[in-house]
Formats: sequence, structure tokens, C-alpha cells
Amino acid sequence: MRILGISAFYHDSAAALVEDGRIVAAAQEERFTRQKHDASFPRHAVRYCLEAAGAGLSKIDHVVFYDKPFLKFERLLETYIALAPRGFRSFQMAIPLWLKEKLFQKSLLQNLLREFDEDFASEKLLFSEHHLSHAASAFYPSPFDRAAVLTMDGVGEWATTSAATGDGSRLEIFQEIHFPHSLGLLYSAVTYYTGFKVNSGEYKVMGLAPYGQPKYAQRILDHLVDLKPDGSFRLNMSYFDYCTGLAMTNERFAQLFGQPARSPDQLLTPFHMDVAASIQAVLEEAVLRLTRSLASRTGARNLCLAGGVALNCVANGKVLRGGQFDRLWIQPAAGDAGGAVGAALAAFHQFKGGPRSIAVTDGMSGAFLGPEFSDSEIERRLTACGARYAVLSEDDMIEATAKALSDQLAVGWFQGRMEFGPRSLGARSILGDPRSPTMQKNLNLKVKYRESFRPFAPAVLREDVVDWFELDSDSPYMLIVADVRKDKRRAMSAEEQALFGIDKLNIARSDIPAVTHVDYSARIQTVSAETNPRFHRLLTRFKARTGCPILVNTSFNVRGEPIVCTPEDAFRCFMGNELDVLVVGNCVLCKGEQNPDLRRDYSSAFELD
Repeated sequence: MRILGISAFYHDSAAALVEDGRIVAAAQEERFTRQKHDASFPRHAVRYCLEAAGAGLSKIDHVVFYDKPFLKFERLLETYIALAPRGFRSFQMAIPLWLKEKLFQKSLLQNLLREFDEDFASEKLLFSEHHLSHAASAFYPSPFDRAAVLTMDGVGEWATTSAATGDGSRLEIFQEIHFPHSLGLLYSAVTYYTGFKVNSGEYKVMGLAPYGQPKYAQRILDHLVDLKPDGSFRLNMSYFDYCTGLAMTNERFAQLFGQPARSPDQLLTPFHMDVAASIQAVLEEAVLRLTRSLASRTGARNLCLAGGVALNCVANGKVLRGGQFDRLWIQPAAGDAGGAVGAALAAFHQFKGGPRSIAVTDGMSGAFLGPEFSDSEIERRLTACGARYAVLSEDDMIEATAKALSDQLAVGWFQGRMEFGPRSLGARSILGDPRSPTMQKNLNLKVKYRESFRPFAPAVLREDVVDWFELDSDSPYMLIVADVRKDKRRAMSAEEQALFGIDKLNIARSDIPAVTHVDYSARIQTVSAETNPRFHRLLTRFKARTGCPILVNTSFNVRGEPIVCTPEDAFRCFMGNELDVLVVGNCVLCKGEQNPDLRRDYSSAFELD
């Protein structure tokens, strides 16, 4: 039984293939088209999934779309009617697109799928509900036979928050909160207000929050959101414009905080840091109340999370420490891309009645579900790019990489199958030495070309995590934040403060400053030999050289670009920024040995971007 799941036409399009309930392949379209958050039909991702399964579309039993377009249209139309005549300009822009294309998505999808199989039968096409897709993506791959499931996002068809229970192969949603009341949209409104891009900049607000104080948290609770003890909530829509307008917030929202919305080119100030800290505090409180209520109502000891809000790893860490649940599992592709996985799994288990097999760790294979390249193919592709490289044995490659990292060089690391979801987990990663006080700033400004305040995550050997962090559980997907242990902390010196360019702030540091945020927290990735043996070997060798079982791990891309997919993508990124070393399979490339003309060409391309 092969089922293809598809998410598309909003943001982060993706495809996933499930075979007899097992996730065989999954990838986002952006990785192939190089257009960040690509929302188009995922042609390339579908083609990859079919190739990974060794089957054409004619051999697929069902194709499942991750939500129901007619219900979305119903919500759009009812919202405009309820609020008319406000929002007429927005209505004028949205309705023609729906009448021309989106309202006929079933026919559109059938025609697009017939590009892969001209005889594709319409009865093979199914539609899942948005929050069911999210809930299925969280529960079915989890290592739990029974669990409570909480989905929180911007909005699906109508639901913005939903609670479900999973038991074996059964998954039932029993409660929902509906649009326009949404924690995801509340957080996105503040993302917009603080000058970041909605649907992609929310994690910047989360990273900015520890620099501020939650001075406006009570103001948010008094005016913007009525948060009940059980976690249910309602937004005061007089402050928001996303129902009928062309922006997330209105002038009344700006008046509440006393400043106009920040434009993206304006400097961040302590005010914006305080606003970020305030919305983060409110979100955490809302999520904690929701999870406490869910635990009380269901009696479940395991919790699964999905939806875009589940990517808020700070809130996730507080849920784990809250003690309401024994174990927590979060879908690594918690946003809309993961809906492709969930749609396929929901169809297999619920529509087809397929049995469920529970994996010891989980059913996501470490999220390593994307394309991979053989050694010979890597060499052929790098040679075609004009790259100069040495081919080493695996042992020598690990040793050379560990030495480069211990010498505090920045390393691009490209190995095995590409990750599915927004995080690089040791397959398409940029790595660095966490002990370096300058590594964070250098990686942000010279390699990633992004804001200097952005924190980096530590990848740590699973067997050593408890020795360095206030955490003693698996966190393979970089979705839980915990504090650095107190015996690893120290104050930042004046020289270090000057290096970071934020000497007016009271910065906390540790023995691993490059991965310690200003509040002593870290977004932890635990690495096990079972899910990523080569990355585990590298960490083990780095520990043998330095005594530190941790590496800086950030996504292999620059600001504004998707994570690299192919060896060519990796070489282009390597040549266009200040990475020192690139390791692709067993091929090792040093920046100083590359053709300087190529370096100028690639650098100028990034500058134009």
C-alpha cells in the first residue's frame, strides 16, 4: 500500500511517500527550486519521492492533499460577509484568485498529477482536514501507543488549535478553537509589528526574546487576548487586521504599545526586545495552560505536538519541565510541510484501516528522508563545478574534519540523506567549535549573513547531554530548549562583550559560549549512533581531541536561501561565504585551494541576492 501525501499552495510545499505505514521519503519543494518557502505544487518533491520508492505514480494507491479547499473558502467567505463592508479591498484581491484557481483545486491537482501519470484516476485523490493532517503527523510516527495530541498553528480550514487522543491506530480530534482566534496568528502579529516576515520570522522573535524583559505581557493579556485558566482563549479583533485587511495589525495595535510598527530596515532597540519577550511569555503561559488541561482531561502521560507553534522550542522545553506528561514527542516538520506526512499517514490508518507499527525511537528515521548521493556521484558533480578536493577514507575524513573544527574553522558538512523539516540535523549542516567566544558572531555575520543576535544550537552526544545541560531526555530534532548546567557557566568578560558588539547588555556565558544564549539556554540536539552514525563519529572524535562532546550546528545555507540539497548547492554556498572547509561525503575541500575566479563569481552572486 503506497500513499503519497502533498501539501501546497500556502507556504512550505512538500511531498511524502508512505509505504505500508512506513515513511519512505519526504522533502520540501524549496530545496529543489531554491525558492525559500516555495508554495507551488511540489513537482520536484513528488518526483523525488516516487524515485525513492522506485515506483511511478501509476503504482501509488492514493494521493492525499493535506487540507480541504472548500472549507477554507467557506471560512474566507463567511469572514468577509460577517465583517462587511470592512475589508472590501482584501476581498477584491482574494476572491478572483479563488474563483479562478483555488476553488477548483481538485481539478487542478488531478491535472498536475497527470503530468506524472496521464491515466491518473480521480478516485485515487483524497483530501484530509488540515488539523487532522497535523495531528496524524505527530501521533503516528511517535514512539507512543497512546498519547494526547495538541496542534497549534495559524489556521487550517477553521481550526487554529485542536486537541486529540491517539490509541493504537485510532486518532480522534475532540475539541477545537476556531479562526480568527489563534495563538499562531497572535505571535505572527507581533512578528509583523517587530519588523520580521510573517510565516518565516517567528523564530527570530523567539531568539530575540531573551534579550528583553516581558514588560508588556500583562498589557497583551489585558487587551489582546483573553486567556482562560484551561488555556482556551479569544483575541480582541479590534487590534488586528488579518481578517479583512492587508496587514496583521492596525493603528490601534501600535497605539497600545506606543510605537509604530518597525520596518525591516530599522535598527532593533530594547523596546522591540521587550515586546518579543512579552509575546513569548504570553505564548508559553497559554501553551502550559493548554497542556495542563489536556493532561487533566485525557489522563494521558504522553504528549505529541504539531503545527507551526510546536516549533517554539522554548515553550516546548517548559512543557517538558512542567511535569504534566512523562514524555514529549514533536513532529520535526511541525509546520505545513509536515502536513504531507500526516495526510498520507491519516489515509493509511484511518481511511484504509492499516495497522500501526511503533518504532523504538520514532517513525521519522531521524528526519533523514530526503535525497542522498553516492560517492561517485558526489565526485562527478564536484568536478563539474570546478571544485578542487581530496578524497579520503571515512576514518581520515572524520579525523580531518575534527581537526579543522578544533582549530576553530567553520565547516560545511554534507552527508547522507537530506533532513525533512526546517532544521539541519547533521546531514546538511554548518559546524563550528562551541568553545570559541567569536564563533557565534563570525558564523552569523560572515557565513550566514544574518542578524548577530541569532543563537546557534548545540549538537551533543546523547550519552553526554546530562553532563552539559539541564536535560536528561532525547531531543533529536532540536525542538527543546534547556539551560546549560550551572557548573558550565561563567560571566562574559569585557573583551567578549566587545566582540559581540552588545556590551551594554548583561550577557551570560559558559564554557560553550557559541551555543549559550543570553539567558543560559540552548536549543539542544541530541545525536545518537543509531540515527546518524557518521555525525556521531565526528562528535566522538571531536570530544577525544578537545574533551567537549558538542558542536555548533546550524543549517547549511545563507540568509534568504533554503538549506542546500545537492553537492552543487553546497559548493556554491561554500564559495559564496566565509566557510573555511567543505566536507561532502568523503571529499574534503579547503577554501584556499579553490579557483579564485570561481570564488569571485559565487561571492558576487550572493551579494546580488
